[in-house]
Amino acid sequence: MKMIMAVVPRKYGDDLLLALIEHGYTATYSETKGGMLRQTQLTLFIAVRSSELERVLDIISNACSGQTTIHRGYGLAAGLDDGEPHTSNEGRPLGSSGAVVFIWTLDRYEFP
Repeated sequence: MKMIMAVVPRKYGDDLLLALIEHGYTATYSETKGGMLRQTQLTLFIAVRSSELERVLDIISNACSGQTTIHRGYGLAAGLDDGEPHTSNEGRPLGSSGAVVFIWTLDRYEFP
């Protein structure tokens, strides 16, 4: 399982949620603000099977097109001289979308 956290411009939020639902996915979301201009964003959390990850990333990219740079980062990788981990996108190119996407591998999840 993978957990996707997508931060998208508010103007694309409704279209993205609709597209996810149309493709059979659900998301937990909230409005967030940040950055220098304090613009409103929509932050979505989407849990998917690993085999469906690329499909959901494509849905996000398509719904948020018209902006620049989506980083399909896949976690942290060691190897820098300073010993700190750095973001790795496993050689995947940056796309063109208004979304910023973070992806975690879920080792365990529960429904208490």
